[in-house]
Amino acid sequence: MEKIYHIPALLQPTIQGLKIRPDGTYVDVTFGGGGHSRAIMQALGTQGRLYSMDQDIDAYANRIDDERWQFVHGNFRYLRQFMDFYGEEHIDGLMADLGVSFHHFDEAERGFSFRFPGPLDMRMNQKAAKSAADIVNTYDEEQLCRVLYLYGELKNARALAHRMVVARAKAPIQTIDELVWAMTGCPRESVGERPGIKKELILAFQALRIEVNDELGALQQMLLSARDLLCPGGRMAILTYHSLEDRIVKNFLRSGNVEGHIDKDFYGNILTPFTVIEKGLTADAQEIEVNPRARSAKLRIGEKK
Repeated sequence: MEKIYHIPALLQPTIQGLKIRPDGTYVDVTFGGGGHSRAIMQALGTQGRLYSMDQDIDAYANRIDDERWQFVHGNFRYLRQFMDFYGEEHIDGLMADLGVSFHHFDEAERGFSFRFPGPLDMRMNQKAAKSAADIVNTYDEEQLCRVLYLYGELKNARALAHRMVVARAKAPIQTIDELVWAMTGCPRESVGERPGIKKELILAFQALRIEVNDELGALQQMLLSARDLLCPGGRMAILTYHSLEDRIVKNFLRSGNVEGHIDKDFYGNILTPFTVIEKGLTADAQEIEVNPRARSAKLRIGEKK
């Protein structure tokens, strides 16, 4: 059976929320399997234009054969630079699905999931210099603790970091199996039978993935570029999957800055370049039944004033 690259979450609400102009210029900064991009293309007219970005070249296999479409191989943190390269001073809308594709979780050699044996990698861009193995084996105990606590929100981050340091002193940690054993003291195959440990590993792997790919830093940089590129009336639709990125997007749409600092005028009105259109739509039971991974998705939409 052919593997599914990705099933887009909240597809129709996202496309409807973008309020697409047939002759507009749009950017999908997370092309992946191309589900959202194809839906945007269907709403565009002959003069419309869509740029689809992805830092993982594997996504190019899902390319769209249409002269109105352009694939951009790169990290969305460089959105502004790529739009300058293509001569686009402004855009009419942008969408981002910040979830990790099925493709990444289901390909053992990419190292994103502890469901399979494989190398400890986790790089979205396979040419990037730093892998999860580099972090696990070179960060000191305090740095590892910081990563696990900040990005995994793990209360026992210090204990987990210490276990990794003790384990790597005997031999470098290079594989998923070795990391799972170092952190839990049990083989990877038995993790599914221990719910508490499984949840812990999910959060630890999330933390390492965020650090490897600087996901939160890239998100903040992309949001600032999107704010400056959007035309008045243009919209951004962002799908988040965990509290860290969702907090950034929520505060940004409310304040217009990555710090979430609220400025007010003399009368106490909040000064922001956005009108919040959608405050956090989640998938319904019917969608979750078809796509269980949509359970964590939350859609936020803002319109440029």
